[in-house]
Order: sequence, then structure tokens, then C-alpha cells
Amino acid sequence: MKKLTVFTPTYNRAYCLGDLYQSLCRQTSADFLWLVIDDGSTDGTAALVAGWMEEGKIEIRYHYKENGGMHTAHNLAYENIKTELNVCIDSDDQMTDDAVAIINGFWDKNKGDQYAGILGLDVYKDGTIVSAKKFPENIKSGKYYELAGKYGLSGDIKFVYRTEIIKKYMPYPVFEGEIFTPLGYKYLLIDYDYEMLFLNEPLCIVDYRADGNSHNLIRQYFRNPQGFLEERKVRMSSSYTFGERLKNTVHFITAQLILKKYLFWADSTNKLLTIVAMPLGFLYYFYLLYKLNYDRTRKF
Repeated sequence: MKKLTVFTPTYNRAYCLGDLYQSLCRQTSADFLWLVIDDGSTDGTAALVAGWMEEGKIEIRYHYKENGGMHTAHNLAYENIKTELNVCIDSDDQMTDDAVAIINGFWDKNKGDQYAGILGLDVYKDGTIVSAKKFPENIKSGKYYELAGKYGLSGDIKFVYRTEIIKKYMPYPVFEGEIFTPLGYKYLLIDYDYEMLFLNEPLCIVDYRADGNSHNLIRQYFRNPQGFLEERKVRMSSSYTFGERLKNTVHFITAQLILKKYLFWADSTNKLLTIVAMPLGFLYYFYLLYKLNYDRTRKF
């Protein structure tokens, strides 16, 4: 059996999925398989992937599902992954040519029951590190949610998880009429039980496109308030610093306002902080409303 599954949730990304495929074909190690989770694409993605499977350059598995959002694609991926390790590479990103060899070799050298996996680096096409800086050279492992406050890393990084660990935790919650729940919901739960090994090597070349979640967060907030609310409930009581707990409590109140639920403290995991943060929650709600309306009406 292969050691690593590279899985890719995709929705109508046939126009750029080929760049990721080519990067996988260039890998210096073949000890991986590519799992494509098609989240209801209507742009010929199925035929495209079928053609690559016929080429036989790399091992590919393909699953189609009705459109339900990124988090539901992750749920399906975790149900089907059998390898020791897994890593998500988005449909508009690419793997560095030696990423598979680096991941597998690093894990074999450093793995242990106390580690849920590896944190590696994302880079832009020009080689700039997305997180602005590397992990501390003298520290072997740590918690993902401590990276910003403790080590000054901000921005996306790459998660490589032990499959047996990530399967231990509940799937991402799914809410009727919504197609987005932040993926950090599960990462925080794992964070409390395990550490992650730090790997100062670029594993993924990112390309933030206009049709991606990163560019549409405010709209996502209003379209999927229950998904955001569920994540904030966890983070407002479990964050490592008071500042993080306060920020997530403000987001929790904002999501409640979007849902027109006005007894904020009734569903809160930190009732006292919720009452204290109510003015900030209202201010942030009206700020997001302004931003949403501005984005809708501005002329390009």
C-alpha cells in the first residue's frame, strides 16, 4: 500500500486542475496516490480525470458527489483514505516536485504516537513563504493554533495528517442549505490532543483565485452562518489566549445576529465573555453588512 494520499476536493476547476496533475506527475517519489473528490462539477472534470487515469502515469482514484461544499468533500475523502498519511492539495494549487519524497522521508525519521502529523510550508509561485516566516529551527513540534501568537507565523501552511488520527474525530457538521463549514473546526480539536511536527520545507505552491473561498469570506459568512457558528463555539472556549477567545466570541455573536438569534448567551460556551463582547459583536455585524453591500455595488 502507498504511504501517502494526496486528496483534492474540486468543483468546476477543470480549467486549472491540469496544473496540479502535472505537478504530481513530476514527483520524485511514486509512493502516493491521488484521490479526487468531485463536489458536483458540471464542467467536464469527470472526463478529464478519466483521461488521466487511462494514461496511468500516477495512481488516481475518483469519487463524484452532489455539491455540498469543501467540508463535505473532506468528509468523503477521510472515509475513503486508507494510507498512513494524507494531505489536501487544493485544485488551484500544485505540489513542489519533491514534496512526496520529503513528506514520507521526514515522517519515517521523526514519527511518534504523540504526533498527529506534519506542518509544512506553503509558498507563492515566486517562492515567498505564505506564513511570512519559517518554523523555529530549534523546536521540533508544537500546536497549530499557537503558531501566530507564539512563533509569529501568519497565513496558510500545509497540513499532513496521520489518517488514523483524523478519522478519530467527528466529521465536519453539515447544515441544510449551507455549503461551508471552516476546516479549522477539526484542526483545533486535534490540536488539544496531539502536537504536529514542524517541517521547514515548501510542500505546496498556492494560487489564490478569485473564485476561491479565500476571496469570498464575507459572502460565505452570510450564506453559511451555522457552519461558522459551530466553529466559533469551539474556538471561543478552546483558544489558547484571551485575545483569540474574545475575537471568536465576537464572531460567534455576529453569526447569531445573521441567524436572527438574539439570546446569544443561551448557546454560548463562554457566557460571561459573550455578554462582555456584545457591543463588539454588534459593531462587527454592521461592519460586515457594510462590506457586503459595498462589494455588491462597487463599480470595476
